[in-house]
Amino acid sequence: MSVNHDQIVTAFNTYLAENEKFTGKGVKAAAARARKALQEIAKAVKERRKEITAEKEALATNVAK
Repeated sequence: MSVNHDQIVTAFNTYLAENEKFTGKGVKAAAARARKALQEIAKAVKERRKEITAEKEALATNVAK
């Protein structure tokens, strides 16, 4: 898998843990960490989308030859 895929998975797991701390236990600092994890997910998703598009175009070019 790609590095961005792994970053998305890691950030999502962080988000789940921090969100649970915030919603379940009321830890206010966890809200900021959860939001940070969501921002990291958004960045990694954008990069992964670019990678997928590039891979798709490379496959289309190879098939066309």
